Amino acid sequence: MTRTRTAIVVGGGIAGPVAALALRRAGIEATVHESHSTTADGIGGALSVAPNGRAALGLVGLDRVGVPMNAIVLQNHKGRAITELRQPMQFTWRADLHRRLYDLALHQGVPVHHGHELVDVRDSGTGIRAVFADGTTSEEADVLIGADGLRSTVRRLIDPRAPQPRYSGLLGFGARVDGAGPPPTGDRMYMAFGRCAFFGYQTFDDGTGVWFANLPHPYATWQQVRQTPNEEWLRRLGEAFAGDTVPALDLLRRTPPEALVTAGPMEDLPHVPHWHRGRMVLVGDSAHATSPSSGQGASLAAESAVELARALRDLPHSQAFAAYERARRARVERVIAQAARTNSGKAAGAVGRVFRDALLSLFARLATPEKMAWQYDHRIHWDTAVAT
Repeated sequence: MTRTRTAIVVGGGIAGPVAALALRRAGIEATVHESHSTTADGIGGALSVAPNGRAALGLVGLDRVGVPMNAIVLQNHKGRAITELRQPMQFTWRADLHRRLYDLALHQGVPVHHGHELVDVRDSGTGIRAVFADGTTSEEADVLIGADGLRSTVRRLIDPRAPQPRYSGLLGFGARVDGAGPPPTGDRMYMAFGRCAFFGYQTFDDGTGVWFANLPHPYATWQQVRQTPNEEWLRRLGEAFAGDTVPALDLLRRTPPEALVTAGPMEDLPHVPHWHRGRMVLVGDSAHATSPSSGQGASLAAESAVELARALRDLPHSQAFAAYERARRARVERVIAQAARTNSGKAAGAVGRVFRDALLSLFARLATPEKMAWQYDHRIHWDTAVAT
């Protein structure tokens, strides 16, 4: 059996460092190459880490992140609670999770290079060489792992006809606020299906709080969204929630324009036909991006990174890639489809809102812990050998 000893990881976001840490635990030396010249400190919106994600992160040495979010209370636009979903989640910000993983990777001796934009690969038959944009930098290893996100260069190199991200019809915003105003919600996150937009919030005993909003909007790139001043987005969000009986307007008023986090268009990748070719393979959002509405994006990325490392530990790379895809594809695509259905409810029109609100009660009866166990109770058994 030809053992994988070295790996190039393209992408230094969430999946990349987790993959490098998991590979290191599997006895494979990995180097992370990030196209941006700086770290992602301060970049990105809020996210949740599910129990399955926490378990996967624990396998690479990361302990609890963020603050407890042990229940989600779903409301309609009048503020009436439809149901409470009990599940021990962690609420955090992408920038905070990224920093924890980045520091952990450095602490464990994983080399991380910035300003390395991948432009090409060359497969020698015994290894694969990554060529970067500066024309002078390259690196060779046994395998190359694409953890480079929604608009993955590695995905295009594997399959030039690979699909592009699909827009959900929603833009994402959020902020941390001081002097949150509404009473503390404890370990509960409240999420309201407003008449014109979706709003989530959690407030704490120290007077601080966090909120996020999903605003129906024609497609716009992240750069185009950023060209609109934050003051204008706060005004539009205020208009969207003006007729709802939830504390959205209060929290928006307490948000300074400079504190607004613009997450941009909410997108997903429902089906990527080819996850690997030759010595290249995809992991995280480059293979299976789910909308933030799933609450599982970071968790699924961590799971896949760990599963890929297990497979490369036990099998030659071609068999490992196939085993990894078999273990992951059905699960991640099921989560992606479920999140897409949630997005359709958030972006419902005037008529659709009536049906959506009527169906929320039905959803409440169906979304029991037993029904959701397939998603949250998933665990990776690191010490079990991966079969061909």
